Amino acid sequence: MTTRQSPTVRRRRLGAELRKRREHAGITLEFVAERMECSQSKISRIETGHSSVTSRDVRDMLTIYGTPTDEVDVLVEIAKEARQKGWWHPYSSVLVGAYVGLEAAASSIRAYEQQVVPGLLQSAEYAEAMIRGAWPDWDEEAIMNRVRVRMGRQSLLTRQDDAIRFQVVLDESVLSRPVGGDKVMRDQLRLLAEATSWPNVTLQVLPFEAGPHAGMDGTFAILEFPEQGDSDVVYAENATGGLFLEKNDELGKYTKIFENIRRAALSPEESAELIAQLAEEPLWKSRPRGFESI
Repeated sequence: MTTRQSPTVRRRRLGAELRKRREHAGITLEFVAERMECSQSKISRIETGHSSVTSRDVRDMLTIYGTPTDEVDVLVEIAKEARQKGWWHPYSSVLVGAYVGLEAAASSIRAYEQQVVPGLLQSAEYAEAMIRGAWPDWDEEAIMNRVRVRMGRQSLLTRQDDAIRFQVVLDESVLSRPVGGDKVMRDQLRLLAEATSWPNVTLQVLPFEAGPHAGMDGTFAILEFPEQGDSDVVYAENATGGLFLEKNDELGKYTKIFENIRRAALSPEESAELIAQLAEEPLWKSRPRGFESI
């Protein structure tokens, strides 16, 4: 399998290696920050992969840790690679670049969505309508840039050599809200119906009759990576962009939540049948006339 490269993941790997070497040397964050004349938070963010780091800073940190010269040179080279820009960088003002960077290197994603079709499965028309509704103050360029990124991300599902494995549970409300109007939503449902036949996609619907369930706190995605040592990440979405969770107890909690949601959902076969049916007989067409004014 061809490993997809991502500067975001390189940054995480480098940070983890720097932290391991600091701890092995028995050196505190406070000591490193003092020697490098910077804040402890800067060193901490470098070690967690949340901040990029210059080649000079990597060399200085490794010198403090007593790292052999040949190993320093290897890690400095990784630092240079980690500072390269991903294809999505020109659009960073309109997206969560850290998520797109992690997604680009993931081998599989398990996700629960309760409001909209996941970006990896959206049609361009649906994506545009959704973005216009969610961010009404954005200008035309920002909206279309976000649509372009969303369409670019979808190659992860369709590439021939190492397509990502995508397992998603959709709340039935996702299929019931006509984003973009009748035609756009029907076309989107037909695209979802097609996606249910893709070998790397498993799609389930959580029906209304399931009642209260484990995912009621919100949308999330669990990203897994092919390289040993790259820890899984949970992305829990919210109005300000979302949270990245990496601790073992957090990962365990969301894994359990996803399994509970998956078990409560319709089977993939039942879900495919329901989606195809709704594309022809959508719920918004069957609502009583005048319901909106009640």
